[in-house]
Amino acid sequence: MAKRTGLEVSLAVSEAVKMARAEVIAAYPITPQTHIVEELSQMVADGELDAEFILVESEHSAMSACCGSSAVGARSFTATASQGLALMHEVLYIASGLRLPMVMVVANRALSAPLSIWGDHSDVMAERDSGWLQFFAETGQDAFDLTIQAFKISEDHRVLLPSIVNLDGFTLTHVIEPILLPEQGEVDAFLPSYEPPSRLDPQKPTTVGPVGFPEIYTEVKKQQNDALLGSYEVILEVWDEFEKSFGRGYKPIEHYKTEDAEILIAIAGSMAGTARIAVDGMREEGKKVGLIRPRLWRPFPFEEFRNSVAGAKALAVVDRSLSFGGQGGPMCSEMRSALFPLDEKPVVTSYIAGLGGRDITIENFRTIVSDTERVLEEGYGDEYKLIGVKE
Repeated sequence: MAKRTGLEVSLAVSEAVKMARAEVIAAYPITPQTHIVEELSQMVADGELDAEFILVESEHSAMSACCGSSAVGARSFTATASQGLALMHEVLYIASGLRLPMVMVVANRALSAPLSIWGDHSDVMAERDSGWLQFFAETGQDAFDLTIQAFKISEDHRVLLPSIVNLDGFTLTHVIEPILLPEQGEVDAFLPSYEPPSRLDPQKPTTVGPVGFPEIYTEVKKQQNDALLGSYEVILEVWDEFEKSFGRGYKPIEHYKTEDAEILIAIAGSMAGTARIAVDGMREEGKKVGLIRPRLWRPFPFEEFRNSVAGAKALAVVDRSLSFGGQGGPMCSEMRSALFPLDEKPVVTSYIAGLGGRDITIENFRTIVSDTERVLEEGYGDEYKLIGVKE
């Protein structure tokens, strides 16, 4: 039977990794993810977790070590943030290209410059096209559950791709929330030991992925993308099994008061909680406002998204990352393109908020809805708006 306990969300992730029986952990400390791997190192040292904890000199080395451990068939985990994820950039493509089913938790944090230790989504959005499955947590329970789910999804022989679980730096990683922790036996039943379809044998070494000549490179990339797109059905299967096992359901797009909504707010991550409070307040005033929260970022849930916005007059997309030189934020660009095939589609407005850890307030969401109402009346205005900019 699950037990409820108050736990820092970072430590809840560590508990999930322990219950998943990770066999290799390679990581380098960087704020705000340090508590995750610090706790895991203590678990290994105390004998609570039978795993190898590899001390490395950089995040690049951490990802390289995980590639090696995953290739020999070990369940592998790492965590990072911000510049650490950027330093991994080169190796992320190797992990996905070699179809290595490791799991990484990213404690989302702003990229320099200027230096910022506070949270936004600029780090992971820079890795949007790295070939990893990507999920967004809103709560500590999400972070715990998604970490366990990610191992099962990645290791499925129909997928064999690495996964990123995103949780907002500080506003989620460092808060204490009530977490339902299952029994170890329940997790073991849901997530059995990993049985790789092939292993790199150190006793019989071979060269893997050395050169892709033009005659084969395109076909290899197509296979990789087909696997990523095909993972969507596996994700739904795993979420359905998880709900049957633990009673908590997950969907690619989460909905809140969307049934009759004329204006929908879309935002990923922990700030959706503030958005819900704002929606409640505007509903009390008679405004038909709802919220959609993308949980699955890669592969993007196109059909689910289109169904989610059907009937709405406008979609206000709130990004926590700025696509420099583009039309707003990366999530907004994705959603705009996803709507292109539809004959009847909502007006899409783009807002950038919460950069560098700045608060996104209830009043900010009210401003977003008011501006979207103005756009509906007057037509399109600016390509995007930065919310809360100081004059």
